Amino acid sequence: MPASPSTARAINDRLALRLLQHEGPLTAGQLKQLTGLSRPSVADLVERLAVAGLIEVVGEAGEQRRGPNAKLYGIVADRARLAALDVRTEGVTVLVSDLVGRVLAEASVPIGGDTGTGTAVEQAVSLVERAVKEAETVGAPPREGLRARGPLHTLGIGAPGLIDPASGELRDSSGLPEWHRRLVAALQERFPDAHALVENETNLAALAEQREGAARDRDTFVLLWLGHGTGAAVVLDGALRRGASGGTGEIGFLPVPGTNGLPSATDCEGGFHSLAGSAAIAALAAEHGLTAHARSAEPVAAALVRAAVNARDTGAATAAADGFLDALADRLALGAASVVAVLDPGCVVLGGEVGRAGGEVLASRVARRLRQMAPLPTQVRPSALGGGAVLRGALLTARDAAQEELFGTARGTEER
Repeated sequence: MPASPSTARAINDRLALRLLQHEGPLTAGQLKQLTGLSRPSVADLVERLAVAGLIEVVGEAGEQRRGPNAKLYGIVADRARLAALDVRTEGVTVLVSDLVGRVLAEASVPIGGDTGTGTAVEQAVSLVERAVKEAETVGAPPREGLRARGPLHTLGIGAPGLIDPASGELRDSSGLPEWHRRLVAALQERFPDAHALVENETNLAALAEQREGAARDRDTFVLLWLGHGTGAAVVLDGALRRGASGGTGEIGFLPVPGTNGLPSATDCEGGFHSLAGSAAIAALAAEHGLTAHARSAEPVAAALVRAAVNARDTGAATAAADGFLDALADRLALGAASVVAVLDPGCVVLGGEVGRAGGEVLASRVARRLRQMAPLPTQVRPSALGGGAVLRGALLTARDAAQEELFGTARGTEER
């Protein structure tokens, strides 16, 4: 049965908005080409969406050709504010953006291990409040009827630990501070009009690498997170896989050779974490006589791996650097081979701060070892985003959710 005229208009509006989400600003001519609609139909939908406050003229195209320039239409960026949080055991980083992801404010605060739960929560919430206030002073004045300077629309929160697939909330996890679980509720109380979306940090990193980083051409891959700790995220056929209890990718608990014991249900010591966590990598570097100073909040392992790569580039202490990188690649290949044998992802991204610091030098070493250990062809790629992937993934999640909800109002244009 053919769609009614009003239903057809709503479908076309949604299609145009989706294209503007993924492609960025477009001219009416480009919308005509991408949608297959007639010129009058495109003109009508542009007018409907502009009247609804969903799109606006954001510039001009065609400066290099004769005749008048074509108007570029884009999403109304200041229709909503978004916040993204990267919650670590040692602190919190937050950024605030507009609806299209333009960063308006960014800040971080360290939180020591001896900080009380209430104090830690207040420090984190106050950080978000300050960033939101700073963002209010950035950009063009808000349009009449829009709430660009009002409450946040969506909070995307990345945190370590398991996310309950039924409730979407952080589960109790051993080794993580109590303030992590309290933080989400405190943010929802302080920003009652905002939607809070919580996701495991490694899963968010994989989302960012898939959309903007090392896995942009892959719909199936595994991200091996290498930072202060270890983790993995699994993307199969374009979809993130969380598992029955939200625990897919807890690779730190993977029993592997080369450790002094076995992990337990409450402690990953003795598992892959004991070979590839930051402290374990630092001990390995010390065995090879390597030292380095970490940047602020950076895992010391990332500084050591970067120093080893740089030493090879400059020819200084090449033997020690090569020995360290070879030994580290041996360790990482153990975890990667286990994942490849079970999932056959075709691609493993070495993520986190350590993966990015190692770059192609470390990735190529792991790939060589993996070819010897696993019969399945697998590319090994270094992270393009490093530790920043978590925050970027949180922002992408918040942006997608906010745009989906706000653009649902396009259904309200069907009677226009």
